[in-house]
Amino acid sequence: MKKREVHASVKDERLVIKRRNQMIKGAVTLFKEKGFHRTTTREIAKASGFSIGTLYEYIRTKEDVLYLVCDSIYDQVKERLQRDLDTNGGTLKSLKTGIADYFRVMDEMQAEVLVMYQEAKSLSKDALPYVLRKEMEMVSMFELVIGRCVENGELSLSETQVNILAHNIVVQGQMWGFRRWALQKNYSLDEYIELQTELLFQGINNRGLVSAHEKGGEE
Repeated sequence: MKKREVHASVKDERLVIKRRNQMIKGAVTLFKEKGFHRTTTREIAKASGFSIGTLYEYIRTKEDVLYLVCDSIYDQVKERLQRDLDTNGGTLKSLKTGIADYFRVMDEMQAEVLVMYQEAKSLSKDALPYVLRKEMEMVSMFELVIGRCVENGELSLSETQVNILAHNIVVQGQMWGFRRWALQKNYSLDEYIELQTELLFQGINNRGLVSAHEKGGEE
């Protein structure tokens, strides 16, 4: 599925990127505080540091802004995962490190994650499938890391189990983003990472899915 085209009357690509980044930053703050539907394009323009007329040189509708916000969030997360996630390691250590790195990204992007979950439903019918596919790409990255562990005998999992474990990791990381207001009353980020990782691997152990080699190492 191709990236959705957002029309801009300005032809300078560098300026388009600059202005849209300003727009995204301003919109995230507004969407978090007021929600997408209660935020006006005039407010977005003001928060972005330019006039409403300038705003419409880079987008056509308020829905375009929401799409750019969601697209940007996934791009940032994917870029960080591609940089930090060891997809070739194939060890439980590299998987645990990848989980911790991902959770930290979710902490840093808490506002963006919250907006994404609250407002993605307001995306147009042609934009939503593209954005949802980008989330599945994040799941696929963890599937790849877990799959490498299976290939190396570090884990014993079926394809279905690999898939659901990858989904669990992604959702638990995002949960820190949209439940941090409650979770941080009891846990620091480091404690949350440790507990969630422990529960993930405890579940694997309880089902007898960790390799005999790994069990021997733990004993």
